[in-house]
Amino acid sequence: MPEAGHRFAIRVYYEDTDAGGIVYHSNYLKFAERARTEWLRDLGVQQRQWREETGLGFAVTRCEIDFRRSARLDDVLDVATRVLEVGGASLVAEQVIRREADEVARLRLVVACVDGHGRPARLPKNLRAAMAAATARGVND
Repeated sequence: MPEAGHRFAIRVYYEDTDAGGIVYHSNYLKFAERARTEWLRDLGVQQRQWREETGLGFAVTRCEIDFRRSARLDDVLDVATRVLEVGGASLVAEQVIRREADEVARLRLVVACVDGHGRPARLPKNLRAAMAAATARGVND
C-alpha cells in the first residue's frame, strides 16, 4: 500500500486478545472502525453532530478481510485508510493494519450513507467532494 492515506495508531490491550494473547479476529473490525471514524473527523465530520444536523450516518454494507499475521498483546498497530471510489451514496475503502513492516490484516469495505431509517441516502456534496479530492490526490487525510 502506498504511504498516502490516513494513518491511525492503536495499541493492543488485554481485552482485545484471547487467552493466548493473540488478537481475537473480530477486533480487527473495531480497529478499522476507529480509524475510519478518525479519518472522517479529520475531514470535518464528527459523526454524532453530523447525524443530529443531517439525519445521516454510515453503515458498512460489505467487508472482506484477509488475515496475514497475528497481532498480539501490547503491539502498536498502524491502520492506514484510503478511499478507492466515491459514489453518490457510498464509498469503497481499503484499510491495511500493520505492525511495523508486517501487514497484519487487509480490509476492503463498501460503506453506505444512510438516513435515520437505514435507507441509502446521497452523500452531501461537500463531503463527497472532500472524499473525491483526497482520493484523486492519493491522500486521504
